Amino acid sequence: MVDYKAVGLKVGIEIHQQLDSKHKLFCYCPTTHREIEESNFEFFRYLRLKKSEIGEEDRAAKEEVERSRRFIYKYYDTTCLVEADEEPPRELNREALQIAIQVAKMLNMEVVDEVHVMRKIVIDGSNTTGFQRTALVALDGFLEVEGKRVGVATLCLEEEACRKVNEGEGFAVYSLDRLGIPLVEIGTEPDIDSPEMAKKVAAKLGMILRSTGKVKRGLGTIRQDVNISIRDGARVEIKGVQELDILDKIVEYEVIRQLRLLEIREELKKRGAEVNDELFDVTEVFRNTKSKIIRNKTVNAILLKGFAGLVGKEIQPGRRLGTEFADIAKTFGLGGIFHTDELPAYGITEEEVEMLREFVGAGKEDAVVMAAGDAVRVERALRRIAERAKFCLVGVPEETRKANEDGTTSYLRPLPGAARMYPETDVPPVVITEEMLKVEIPELIEERAKRYEKLLPRDLAWEIANSPYFRLFEEYVEKLQPTVVARVLHTAPAYLRKEGIDVGVLEEKHFRMVLSLIADGKMAKEGAEEALKMLAQNPDMSGEEIIEKLGSSRDVDEFIKKLVEDKAELIAERGDGAFKPLMGLVMKEFRGKIDGKVVAEKLRKAIEEKISDM
Repeated sequence: MVDYKAVGLKVGIEIHQQLDSKHKLFCYCPTTHREIEESNFEFFRYLRLKKSEIGEEDRAAKEEVERSRRFIYKYYDTTCLVEADEEPPRELNREALQIAIQVAKMLNMEVVDEVHVMRKIVIDGSNTTGFQRTALVALDGFLEVEGKRVGVATLCLEEEACRKVNEGEGFAVYSLDRLGIPLVEIGTEPDIDSPEMAKKVAAKLGMILRSTGKVKRGLGTIRQDVNISIRDGARVEIKGVQELDILDKIVEYEVIRQLRLLEIREELKKRGAEVNDELFDVTEVFRNTKSKIIRNKTVNAILLKGFAGLVGKEIQPGRRLGTEFADIAKTFGLGGIFHTDELPAYGITEEEVEMLREFVGAGKEDAVVMAAGDAVRVERALRRIAERAKFCLVGVPEETRKANEDGTTSYLRPLPGAARMYPETDVPPVVITEEMLKVEIPELIEERAKRYEKLLPRDLAWEIANSPYFRLFEEYVEKLQPTVVARVLHTAPAYLRKEGIDVGVLEEKHFRMVLSLIADGKMAKEGAEEALKMLAQNPDMSGEEIIEKLGSSRDVDEFIKKLVEDKAELIAERGDGAFKPLMGLVMKEFRGKIDGKVVAEKLRKAIEEKISDM
């Protein structure tokens, strides 16, 4: 068990939340998701490296250029020339700015006097311009989580990046539908000191954002980036944590990774390890190999003196130092690497390994790393891996990493340089007026849930409070039992989702229709699930069509009329006492189709009329 205080853990979180505005941040295109098949045009770009005003090259941009990737962009009839970087951006979206100010106020932040748009260098192709437009809106806020105050350093309003839909050797495909959607980026101070606290802070921030009712929901609409460091380690940024449930594990595993890298450093120092810049062409060694992975390919290798046994050392669950090297190779378009800690394997024989070691002059304490593929990509990847291996002698490198589904992380690129922002001259600044600061502070979801706990079980109360349809709950709870409304809005859809029904197509109008049918006595509460299933499969169905399929009041009237005639002797014998057995017969036929109270009233009236006619 790691003592996080002892290792000096510091964590800061960046939340990126898409806003549910009508238009994108710098144009009038809608903020709607599109399917790739709907694209009617595509174009491509290459990234080229330029020096800054002071003559420096960004290290992350430099590495990306060496990967020589072609960026392909999918265009739609709902995207415009602004997304394609063929037309200047429009003015800053005022609706999005008002939402950002509202969030800032909820986080106790100071809103700036004037909003200036900046350009932030982006080097992975996720923006057609090569930069992302971002604007500082507020700073110096805080939130409280379980009595601990966590500082909120900044809140920025920025454009969302493209959506990556495919990638392979030397290319990446992006969809322009997401590019330009407004989002807020909220960055905390590094006040978080444990994995559990990181998860709780992210959950609180997410809850505050959803409380506005003005943010998009669903997978991909909110992402957490996590900045993690420990004493003697380094700041590492982990990008794209979409599942809150694994955020604590990501922090835990990153601490383990940095501690293991520090252990490797100490062992390398003891061994007097070193890495030189020589690149060995070992293609001839494997000229007659039976390994299909490297046959007929250029094979190069580097010698890591003193690294034997350490390249295969586990630094995260299921991941080794060699995996770190392989991550780098993959960013250059290769499938991975081979190293002598794991060979012979992959069809490479022990004899070939000995020939390799002899060729590069490797001793027993040395490791050899090699890669196979396109000659240029192999050379560039191995030279970068050699740089990384050299840093093993120093400790933990500052870098940007990608979150994996199991809580581990993979290398993405070096941490960008600090000076990567410069003014956006195409977008005029916005002066913040007193009127713009007069925003309503909405009720927090956690406060709403406490109110609902008086009407519902605690877990269900939180689900409904967090639902985008909580206003429907408050409207219909005056007409129906709270549990019935909650069943329509949450329990039934959740069950249908497990059954494989696409309830994502259901909108507020569908839930309102079902609730109205129940409230008007046209449908039993038990019929909600079947009605929602019908609407999910055919969203254009009307209330009349649903009742017709489930069974209408007229069907009940006809059934009761016939039943009373057929059971005339029973009614004559028992009088009002015939109600119970007859009610059982009616409900057997119409259970879940029409409200039981309505059925009971109809049956009692029919029995009374029959008795009076006798």
